[in-house]
Formats: sequence, C-alpha cells, structure tokens
Amino acid sequence: MLTAGGCHPQTSGRFIHEKLTIAVVLQKNTVMIQRIALVAHDNRKNDLIEWVKFNIENLRDHSLFCTGTTGSLVEKVLGENYKLTRLKSGPLGGDQQLGALIADEKIDLLIFFWDPMSSHPHDVDVKALLRLSVLYNIPTASNRSTADFIISSPLYNSSYQRIVKDYSTYLNRTL
Repeated sequence: MLTAGGCHPQTSGRFIHEKLTIAVVLQKNTVMIQRIALVAHDNRKNDLIEWVKFNIENLRDHSLFCTGTTGSLVEKVLGENYKLTRLKSGPLGGDQQLGALIADEKIDLLIFFWDPMSSHPHDVDVKALLRLSVLYNIPTASNRSTADFIISSPLYNSSYQRIVKDYSTYLNRTL
C-alpha cells in the first residue's frame, strides 16, 4: 500500500500536509469498481463511441452512467454484459440527474465530450454539471486526450480517496 499525504508545494519548496490523506492501493488482480459517467453532445457522440470501443476492456468491470441517446449508443457497443444506467436526455433533465449523482457522491469519474462549437438550449445545465464535477473534485475529461490520460493512469483501477474542500464555513454561515 502506498500512501501519500495530501501535500501542496509552496514556493519555498516545503510541503503543507493536509488533514486528509490520499490512499492509493495497488494490488495485483484487484480492480476497484469505478462509477463512470459517459456523456457526449451530438457532434461529439461518434468521438465518444470510438473511445468506448477502444477502451472496452478497461470499462468492463465498472458501473457506467449515460445520458439519453449517448446511453443507447454505448449499449449497442458494449452489449448486455455491462452495468449501464441510462438517465434522461441532457436537455430533458439528464445533466441535472447526473449532477445529483455527483452531489450524492455516486459518480467517481466524468467523461463528457462536449461540443465547443455549438450553443445548446441546456447550456446552463451543462455549466452546472461541470461546476459540480469541480466542486466535488471528480476527475473530468472533456476530450479524448484527457480521457486517455485518466483511463491509463495507475489510479484508474485503484482505491483513490479524492479530497473534497471543506465547505462547513459556507454551510454554517450566519444569514
């Protein structure tokens, strides 16, 4: 077991150890089940499906969550032997459903191939989803390169405790 304290380098070269510890467990033949959200805008669905096909074996042991049409396409590629939960289409509330899963700590990783060249009627939902992935410190890929880096990381199939900022001061503020 490798343990690394949640450290942040300072300009002086010294480290501040936070209260929380990141535990990385690397054991042979042990796979930690990840709860992975797969989402793609219409103009990026083919890119995501191509990525899923390429990584089919890396996705096999994990629980997948997809919005609407993306879920239908992913199901066709993966077949019935995968754990896949289909949510509503993004514009019909699927992005918000996914955001709720992130807030409830039921998503570990977000792969969201969004289209930077088009505006969408549900842009506010997309922004809210991405905000929640940052707020809850969920690894998030918005393009194939980042998705490749994440899925090829030694942390992908390991026990990784992400550090979530303590918002108790905000929650307990006097109104």
